Amino acid sequence: MNAHTESGLAGLDLLSSAVILLDGELRIRHCNPAAENLFAVSQRTCLGLPLAQLLGSPPALMKALDNALANRWSYTGHDILVARARGEPLHLDCTVTPVDLPGVKLLLEFRPIDQQLKAAREAREAVQQRANQELIRNLAHEIKNPLGGIRGAAQLLARELAAMDNAATLNEYTNVIIAEADRLQALMQRLLSSHRAMQPTPLNIHELLEHVRRLIQAEFPDVEVRRDYDVSLPALTGDREQLIQAILNIERNAAQAMNGVGEILVRTRALRQATLARKRHRLALEVQIIDNGPGIPEEIRERIFYPLVSGRAEGTGLGLALAQTFVQQHHGSIEVTSRPGHTCFALRLPLGQEERMTT
Repeated sequence: MNAHTESGLAGLDLLSSAVILLDGELRIRHCNPAAENLFAVSQRTCLGLPLAQLLGSPPALMKALDNALANRWSYTGHDILVARARGEPLHLDCTVTPVDLPGVKLLLEFRPIDQQLKAAREAREAVQQRANQELIRNLAHEIKNPLGGIRGAAQLLARELAAMDNAATLNEYTNVIIAEADRLQALMQRLLSSHRAMQPTPLNIHELLEHVRRLIQAEFPDVEVRRDYDVSLPALTGDREQLIQAILNIERNAAQAMNGVGEILVRTRALRQATLARKRHRLALEVQIIDNGPGIPEEIRERIFYPLVSGRAEGTGLGLALAQTFVQQHHGSIEVTSRPGHTCFALRLPLGQEERMTT
């Protein structure tokens, strides 16, 4: 390349957006530092490689590249999903511009939009969560009162039956009614507990995690709970009971999905400049709960936090819905990624109210 071209490339290296230059055969001739960072590659390793080897072959992008070469058309595509040699796929906006440089025919500029998509998804989930909470609360109140009447009537009936000759046999029926009413009352109390006022105190997240670990190992002795803690994390301000219940629900859900046999990894890390609940935080806490079970069925993956949605026939579908409610009440977020053999729930919570910054 001549001096003019090299000067132009130096200018590309100063850009914050990811830029890749291609020749007429769609081979990589240059990528700037932002592209190296975005796609987790070095220019030395990708120079001369076909673009498809680095990013896969998204149909919309490949068609745009062909049109740009054939007709000298510029093109801007939105929300293009591209693969990466390492890491999760990326959602990108991409602009393709024909250029006329020695050995270079196309300039590709990529802008990641994962943060925008995440913010939009969180906004939708917040609206859905509020609707779910209102539905659950109203439903619980409507069911709770008749249940009290049913249980009281069964107790009165049991007293009347006590004087009869076959009282023992008939009392079996009233005992069933009372036991089932108690079970449903407990379920309604769980639904209504998510609406109690929070009681925030300084907490050590690892003390909470160890408490949950002991509960899980007692309930599921064949599940190994491994730990990968960042012990340098500062104290967290939160409601102890709510956070324990949220973590317990997720780990119990994982253990049940593995039929009581498998491995759970609990990892803690600090996050810097994290966006949670549409607010920017200088420092946040992430708890990853990873299991090696069968994964979440694809047909319910997008609805896993909805109440009454469960991958198990005997499940109530309330544990994860309550976990999400409790995390959101702490101004945090909860996300899940899943494939067979690896399901990860990531709980993210702000550390230090005084450091919160709005975007």
